[in-house]
Amino acid sequence: MENMFILFLMIASACAVSWPYGKYSIPKPTDGCPLGWGEGLRYQDNEDTRNINSVTPSKVYHFDGTFNTNTRMYYCTKTTSSGSGSWPSGNYCIARKGGSCPSGFSCTGYIYWDDEDNVNDNSHRGYLPDGVYGRNTKIYYCCRSDGSAYSYINLPTSKPFYLYQYTSTCQRVRGMTVRQESVKMDDEDDRNNSSDGGCHPKKTDTTEVHYCYYS
Repeated sequence: MENMFILFLMIASACAVSWPYGKYSIPKPTDGCPLGWGEGLRYQDNEDTRNINSVTPSKVYHFDGTFNTNTRMYYCTKTTSSGSGSWPSGNYCIARKGGSCPSGFSCTGYIYWDDEDNVNDNSHRGYLPDGVYGRNTKIYYCCRSDGSAYSYINLPTSKPFYLYQYTSTCQRVRGMTVRQESVKMDDEDDRNNSSDGGCHPKKTDTTEVHYCYYS
């Protein structure tokens, strides 16, 4: 009985945690964004010829978006600095918003996708991470590796969310189960200029990015 009471207190404590202070952005899951956050969409026109876009796992991912021969990805963005405390130490990334990273993130970087050149149909709307959203796509990130991914950190548990995987396995979050998911975008085949720099989410190759889904 005593152990059950302690477990209840731990869960209640985790549920009472608020999102940390600052502005930032994370991918939007099918369950929606945290209350009061802004939503945005980036549509990327991927390679037209022999397209090899993929999502892993292929039929049970939790991104809000569509992933066929082009990519429609939605984001949840905290547009005000409200909140309490700082992001906890660990091994993970978030997307940058507002020109700088929240306290505790020691490294920033980017991923650049060279999208389809021919009849490019890229578009965007709403609130998105810091980046460049023209005929190609560049998104900035904030990453940290000042703690173990195997140690549990406290974040809100009232609804599912995503973080970006960094240099280790997916970061553990107290009160949540986690699974790794990935999105591969087949970018321009001719004179491809896709690149990355600084600190950015874990990638399998040039354009397959790894995410951590918490529920």
